[in-house]
Amino acid sequence: MPTQIQAARAGTITPEMEAVAQAEHLPAELVREEVARGRMVIPANRIHLQKGLRPIGIGISCRTKINANLGKSALQSCVENELEKVRLAIALGADTVMDLSTGKDLEWLREKIIDSVQVPVGTVPLYEVAESLGDIAEMTPKYFLDVVERQAAQGVDYMTVHCALLRAHLPLVVGRTTGIVSRGGALIARWMSVHNAENPLYTHFDEICEIFRSYDVTWSLGDGLRPGSLADASDEAQLAELRVMGELTRRARAMGCQVMVEGPGHVPLDQIEFNVKLQQLWCDGAPFYVLGPVVTDVAAGYDHIAGAIGAALAAWYGASLLCYVTPREHLGLPTLEDVRAGVVAFKIAAHAADVARGRPACRQWDDLMSRARFNFDWQEQFRLAIDAETARRMWQEVARPGTTTSAPYCSMCGPKFCPMRLSHELKELSHGEGAPDDLSDHVPAECPLREPAV
Repeated sequence: MPTQIQAARAGTITPEMEAVAQAEHLPAELVREEVARGRMVIPANRIHLQKGLRPIGIGISCRTKINANLGKSALQSCVENELEKVRLAIALGADTVMDLSTGKDLEWLREKIIDSVQVPVGTVPLYEVAESLGDIAEMTPKYFLDVVERQAAQGVDYMTVHCALLRAHLPLVVGRTTGIVSRGGALIARWMSVHNAENPLYTHFDEICEIFRSYDVTWSLGDGLRPGSLADASDEAQLAELRVMGELTRRARAMGCQVMVEGPGHVPLDQIEFNVKLQQLWCDGAPFYVLGPVVTDVAAGYDHIAGAIGAALAAWYGASLLCYVTPREHLGLPTLEDVRAGVVAFKIAAHAADVARGRPACRQWDDLMSRARFNFDWQEQFRLAIDAETARRMWQEVARPGTTTSAPYCSMCGPKFCPMRLSHELKELSHGEGAPDDLSDHVPAECPLREPAV
């Protein structure tokens, strides 16, 4: 059976492409063309499709998607806690989830997640390898390939594999402020150092492609040398790995595999455009999957905000998938409330970019909220909010005793100073006279709206 990219190149519009076209309000032929070019991926393992996966498109022509990293650690949390986080993340709008669990019962937890969700599920198979062996230096290529095969057979839709970090890159990290901050990158660096040999995930790349093609698992080329501090952003090590990612993108596509490319990390605001556009150039437009990027190193406890700022810019410039950051990033395993804060922050970032890029139907959501706000339709405002539960709770916490959801004011201004209530009075007094129906003619010619980034 052909993969999505093979079918697209053969001129076939698959049911998954049809589903993406409908969800994105795009012509099905455009979806097929984008998948064929490799500018869009549809992470849809055939096994997960049989279990009820709802296909999504990730690419420059789609709405910006967000991913929530979840999973227990060897020191904290439990299976049920992580499953609860998965359910919450998806309920709040996470488009994909990654199970990054370490510790015991990894295969069982992964099966539970895949069986219980309809969104694409990603993993980093190297984590299971390291957990099961104890010391990553004991890994053999066959052992790694066997783990990849088992995870693919479970239904994992995309896998992060750190195959672009080469032995020649290791001297480039010596002078870094924060060294290697990727878990997968650090594990591979240790393997290469101990064995004094090339990265086995690179040398066995074609064999991994064969497994991925068999199940239609999407590549997520892992950035083992992503910067973990502003001081290391856009350095020689990061860019050297990115060049190899471009090479591997072309190899994987030639073997019939779909490919995403992972990106930084910690990046100052003024370098985000450079990073996104360079990735698009070197990796032939493959969907860019960014972690954040976090735009300052001093936001401990608020890294979801620092990350969402970078994410909005990255999406505006062309990133397709935003990996959320929670308030507890750099501090510990996220709690349920941390997951809520991270998902909501990144949904806001993704939606803001989609509005700016003119994605179909995105602005309509904002306009509906604005009308509900002006009409004091509190129930509709709660319904339209990204986090309806929090919006309702905040309104209730500060409402005056006896205030109902029909009140034409909130506790910020009260009935006397509410500008929207006064606007309604002005409208009634003027009977709508002189109010233009179309404001487009009143936009100054010297202030044209910016075109969305390509």
